[in-house]
This record gives sequence, structure tokens and C-alpha cells, in this order.
Amino acid sequence: MAIVPRILVFAGSVRSGAFSGKTADAAQKELALQGAEVTRISLGDYPLPIVDEDLQKERGIPENAMKLGWLIATHDGVLIATPEYNGSLPPLLKNAIDWVSLARHDGARSFRPLAGKVAGLCSSSKGHFAGIRCINHLRAVLVRCQMEVVTPECSVPEGSNAFDEDGNFRDERLRQSMERLCRTLIETSRMLSVRIEA
Repeated sequence: MAIVPRILVFAGSVRSGAFSGKTADAAQKELALQGAEVTRISLGDYPLPIVDEDLQKERGIPENAMKLGWLIATHDGVLIATPEYNGSLPPLLKNAIDWVSLARHDGARSFRPLAGKVAGLCSSSKGHFAGIRCINHLRAVLVRCQMEVVTPECSVPEGSNAFDEDGNFRDERLRQSMERLCRTLIETSRMLSVRIEA
């Protein structure tokens, strides 16, 4: 029987009506349609201070960073939908990644939630370029964190017109792009899960 991969989905923005949030919702639907077990979260539920080595030395990794790290660790893959801020990552998303990447231990046990984890990426913007500058930066950051980022991605241009009233893509090419991304993420997550269990 095929393994049902567990995929964690979140957006890099918590703004009401954010295009990245709508993109994450579309990804959640497609992943579930393809048979994944999906957990959808908001980074707004895991507030974190700005990364500060003095704070880390004094207090350790913040509790919310550890909670987010454990969520990632208990899933087979992660799908991140990011907006583009000034041609790059939004600070909310970068700060969360940076804090989780600093985790090395949880008590006496080794704990590196990002290393070896599979990630799929989406981007969105209100303009024609669909956040492609940002998604390239995000890919580079996650690879530096030793994550395995799948090649297909879904970049959504002109976010205000991209979705219908049910939250589905109006453009068939975007729908196909999301379908391909989710299929690859599921297949790669499943293969790595089998390899780890073996």
C-alpha cells in the first residue's frame, strides 16, 4: 500500500486576502485531491521576535520556533507560498525560517527540522512577474538550510485576477502548474519516507 505523505502548507503573509494565502489554499486543495494528508497553518499563530544571537544565548530558541520546527519535523514535506517584498522574501517568512534553522537540539536529543526535508514552492504578486525574484531567493535560502527543494514551482501573476469566487485558478496553465508541483512534492516526499523507513 502506498504511503500517504503528510504535507505542511503555509503562506509567507498573514494579511487578510493575501495572494500568497489564496495560493496556499489552492495548494492545500490540490494536495488533498492527490491523496496527501494536509496540515494548513498560519505563521501568525507562531509569533517570533527578530532573530537575535544575544536573545538566543540568553533564552535559547523561542518556544514558537520549536513548535514550528516540530510541525515541520513531523511532516514528510512542506509547501510554502510566498509573496514578494521589494524583489525578495517577506521578513515574516525569512525570520521564521532563520529561527527554525538555528535549532540543533531539543533537550538531549539532536533536532534539525529543516535538514533533509522536502519543500515545494509557490510565489505570487499583484504584477506580471508573479514573484519569480522572490521564489529564487527562497529556493536558495532553503537549499542553504539543507532542504531538498523540488524543481517544479507555481508562480501566480496578477493575483487580484488570478482566482475565481471559489478560490480556484482562472488560468488553466496555473492549475496545471500547481498540479505538477503538488504531484512532484508528494512523490518526492513518499520516496524519502520509504528511504528513511528502510
